[in-house]
Amino acid sequence: MRRFVFILGLLLLLGSNARAQTTVSVLDFGETAFAKKTADKLRERLRSTVELLVADADLSRAAAKGIGYSGSLNLSVSDARDLGAVLATDFYILGDAQTLRRSASTRPVYYESYCSLFVVSSRTGRLIFWDRPSVESDQPAEDKLLNEVVAEKTIYRMLIAIRRAREDERVQRTLVTAKSEPVIEEAPADEQAAEVQGLRLPRPYRRLRPEYPENAARAEAEGVVDVLVDVGADGEVGQVQIARWAGFGLDETTVATVRKMHFFPAMKNGNPVAMRVLLRYNFRKPPR
Repeated sequence: MRRFVFILGLLLLLGSNARAQTTVSVLDFGETAFAKKTADKLRERLRSTVELLVADADLSRAAAKGIGYSGSLNLSVSDARDLGAVLATDFYILGDAQTLRRSASTRPVYYESYCSLFVVSSRTGRLIFWDRPSVESDQPAEDKLLNEVVAEKTIYRMLIAIRRAREDERVQRTLVTAKSEPVIEEAPADEQAAEVQGLRLPRPYRRLRPEYPENAARAEAEGVVDVLVDVGADGEVGQVQIARWAGFGLDETTVATVRKMHFFPAMKNGNPVAMRVLLRYNFRKPPR
């Protein structure tokens, strides 16, 4: 009997510890052998951390395939939440790992091995961390890159981002429960629909274009960043939320640019009103 109670207590303790752990899925980083090896190496490294419980790779792969996920690193928050829901973990990691043969006028032919790493919150769909370790060499240096991907500093930064996200989400849940924020009307899809409702949509005094950051240039990143912007009845920008993320610094430069903007406020029946609008920015790598 005592032995049974001891085993039962041990099982309950183990179950409690498992619940305390943060669950995470790591999806494949591409179809090549190197891409799969990189994802496997990261899974193995994350399993060695005390606070993370890594989902089975085959189950994660099947769940992502079932929802139609095809490897994109440019997801809307809604699509990211849907993917997180089928993966059934607290967070998940997307990536892209490749070795490319490159040429430049200033140096001989060389190879670049890189891995884009994106950590996403399943609950909010937010991109909470991104990194792109890379190695350049006159010969493919994939093993050296693998060491960078699972290096202590990389894993530590991931864990810090996950901890912060969990705390931010806990605080946000508390705030939502404690008080209800004033409702801001969503802008109609277009000017014609707005006109039918007696609305004139907010218009910026001057359209500002976000800079293409150096991090994105190194990654030759392209993508779409959508932001939801609360424009007050005074035309000033309030809350700015990422609705589609792209990483590589593109989200941050977009938000920083939008916060500098000023608007003619939305008008309803001749009166200024607060309104939430969707702004879209398309980023393309600059020509060489």
